[in-house]
Amino acid sequence: MTYRTIRFDLSDDVATITLNRPDRMNALTPLVLEEASTAIDQALGDGARALMLTGEGRAFCSGADLVPDEYGYAGLPDDLGELLDSHYHPFIRKLAGLDIPVVSAINGPAVGAGMGLALTADLTVMARSAYLLLAFVNIGLVPDAGVTWLIAKGAGRAQAMEMALLGDRISAEDARAMGLINRVVDDMAVLEEARGLALRLARGPTVAIGMIRKQVAAALNHTLDETLDAECRNQSRAGRSQDFREAIAAFGEKRKPIFKGR
Repeated sequence: MTYRTIRFDLSDDVATITLNRPDRMNALTPLVLEEASTAIDQALGDGARALMLTGEGRAFCSGADLVPDEYGYAGLPDDLGELLDSHYHPFIRKLAGLDIPVVSAINGPAVGAGMGLALTADLTVMARSAYLLLAFVNIGLVPDAGVTWLIAKGAGRAQAMEMALLGDRISAEDARAMGLINRVVDDMAVLEEARGLALRLARGPTVAIGMIRKQVAAALNHTLDETLDAECRNQSRAGRSQDFREAIAAFGEKRKPIFKGR
């Protein structure tokens, strides 16, 4: 399939979606989100076992595009809430609900809603020169695309308030210290590092991995009893998987298991 605002690649069971509007710092429009959503469907249909998100050029994503473009985008509408409800929220929910793991390669600035996309991933690798920025307050808006939840859960209330109210840049090292991202690497190594993680996940027991990502997210809001119940349900399913049977066989045969994601 031909895409106009993204690039799609699938190799070694890892699907890579690259936001491809470098002249606009990969700013988001409804078309970008629609194409990225279609690419996810394509990846799943083609058997992808892990997904990687990144951006083309010097930015990961600068957030929502503020001005019209050549593909029919007329700029931001009067009702921004409707735009979120019709395009941004469905895509964020789709990412969060996937049964395959997601890795983000934050190759440059991740701003506003772009920060939401980056941090929705399960594992995040950030270039040393990149930064995060909740720019909403600087233009009279409130955080969206899930970043309120992501930052408050990842870094705590105090850090979330400071980032949201002051709208200052957060360096890669500070983002890692806050618990918002996993790894900081040299700029030239960010894609390789992120792809290495995605490949490792794609070769793993992806039935269990898919449940793990949702189980951890749910635990952030659940009680201990609710979490115990979720663990029980998921373990029943994982224990019946072919991957688990392969792991037991490999243990007995003193070899590494070969997981198929089934």
